[in-house]
Amino acid sequence: MPVLLPTSRSRRRPQGADARNQMPPDHAVVIAGGGPTGLMLAAELSLADVDVAVVERRAEQALVETRAGGLHARTIELLDQRGVADRFLREGQRVQLAGFAWTRLDISDLPTRHAYGLALRQNHIERILADWVEELGVPIYRNVELTGFAQDETGIDVTLAGGETLRTDYLVGCDGGRSLVRKAAGIDFAGTSPTLSNLMAEVEMREAPEFGLRHDALGFHGLSKTESGRVLVVVTEATLARTGEPSLRDLSDALVAVYGADFGLQNPAWISRFTDAARQAVTYRKGRVLLAGDAAHIHHSVGGQGLNLGVQDAVNLGWKLAQVVKGVSPDSLLDSYHAERHPVGARVLRNTMAQIALLRRGDDGLKAARDTVAELLGMDEPRKRFGAMMSGLDIHYDLGEGHALLGRRMPDLDLTVEGQKLKLFTLLHGARGVLLNFGKRGGIDIGPWKNRIDVVDARTDCVWELPVIGQVAAPGAVLVRPDGHVAGVGAESQHGLEEAVRRWFGPGAAAA
Repeated sequence: MPVLLPTSRSRRRPQGADARNQMPPDHAVVIAGGGPTGLMLAAELSLADVDVAVVERRAEQALVETRAGGLHARTIELLDQRGVADRFLREGQRVQLAGFAWTRLDISDLPTRHAYGLALRQNHIERILADWVEELGVPIYRNVELTGFAQDETGIDVTLAGGETLRTDYLVGCDGGRSLVRKAAGIDFAGTSPTLSNLMAEVEMREAPEFGLRHDALGFHGLSKTESGRVLVVVTEATLARTGEPSLRDLSDALVAVYGADFGLQNPAWISRFTDAARQAVTYRKGRVLLAGDAAHIHHSVGGQGLNLGVQDAVNLGWKLAQVVKGVSPDSLLDSYHAERHPVGARVLRNTMAQIALLRRGDDGLKAARDTVAELLGMDEPRKRFGAMMSGLDIHYDLGEGHALLGRRMPDLDLTVEGQKLKLFTLLHGARGVLLNFGKRGGIDIGPWKNRIDVVDARTDCVWELPVIGQVAAPGAVLVRPDGHVAGVGAESQHGLEEAVRRWFGPGAAAA
C-alpha cells in the first residue's frame, strides 16, 4: 500500500482582527480558551475535518509572563506524531528536564527518540501552536469572552459578552483554573486548599542577587537569570493572607523576609501569585460540555507537568470528539475520555503534593527526607520509574487484560513499508488510527472501516521496548489509536482485532 503523508491545508477562515470584528457563526465544536490545551485540541479536531472554533478573551496571543517552562518527553512525542515537533525543537533547548522534588532525573536511557525535555517558555509554545492552528484554517475569535451557555438534547447555545449567541454541538472548556465553563456546568472542583503561596516575577535588580535555590523556615526560593537578562524570582510568602493581584511591594516584602534585602528590584515585567491548591473536576464531561487542561485540574507548578498534562488531554479527547461529531461513533465514546484522563490527572496531583510535602520547609527532618528520596532516585530502577512518570512516558490506559502494549504508547519503531524506510510516528501525522500488519502481506482486510483507519503492511527489525516495562514480545498486528496508544494486539490475522476496531472506531460503514 502506498504511504500517503498528509499535508497542511488552509480553509481561509478569519483570523486576527478580521475574526475579532465578525459575529462568530455556528460551529460543530467551540473551544473556550486559546492557551496550549485549547490550541492543541483545535488542531486535532481540524485534522479530523471537524468544524471547530476557538473563543479567546485575550486580544492577542502574546504572553508577557513566563508561566510554564518546557515540554516533557511524551508531549514532544505527541507533537512528533503530528509532524510538528521540529518546530518546537528548533526554538528550545534540549535538557534533562524531568525531576522530582528538585532531584533531577536523567531519562536519556529510556526507550524513546525524545529521551529529554525541551526548555521552552510558554509564550513561545503558544506562538508556535497558534501558527500551526492558523495554517489549519481554524478561526480564533479574539477579544471575545464567553459568559454563559445553555445546553439541550441537540446542542448548546453559547452566550458571549456582547450579548451575541452562537450554536454548537459541543463546548470544551479550556479556560483555565477559574473556568467559567466548569462553573456554569455545575461541575465540582474537589481537592485541597492552599498551604503555601509563592510569588513569581521577572524583574530588574540594581544589586547583584544571591542566585540559586534555598530552603528555610518559610519554604523554598530561587533566583536565576532569564534569557532577557532580567532576574526570575520564585519566593515563598510568609503568609497566605495576601491574595489577588500581587504588587511590587508584596514582592519586596517577600524578598526581604527571605534574603534580608530586595536587591533594589525595579521595573517588573510581570508578577504572579500561585499556591499549592490541588483540585480536580469530579467529572471531565457533563452532557455536551467537556473540560481539559487547567479547567479540569490545577496543582503546584513543581515538576512542570501542568501544560503537558493539558496538551495530552487534548490529544486524547480530539479524535474521540471528532468521531462523535461526525456520527461514526456513539456519544458514549466520550465517556472514555474521563475514564482514561481522570486517573492520569489524579496521579499528577498526587505526585505534586508529595513533592511539595518534601519541599515545604527547611527543617532538619524534611532535609533528611529529601536526602533519602534523592539517594533512592539515584538508583537506576527508581530513577527510570519516576523519570517515566514525570515525563509522561509510562501512561497506561486500562483497556483490559492482554499484551503488555495494550493501553500504552506505541513505540516509534523504524519501519519498512512498500520498500520505504520511515518512522512509525509518520503514519500518525493525519490523526487517524492505524492497523499495522507485521505478518503476511495483505493478510488483514478491514473493508467496513477503510475510510476511518489505515491498514499498513510493515516490517521492522527493532526491539520492542517500553519504559519501565522493558522488552515485550513482538506482535503480529497492532491497532494504534490516533493518540498513539495501542488499542488492540493480534496475531498474524485480523482475528480478535475487529472487536477493538469496532470499539474505538464505531460500527463498520456497511452496518452504519
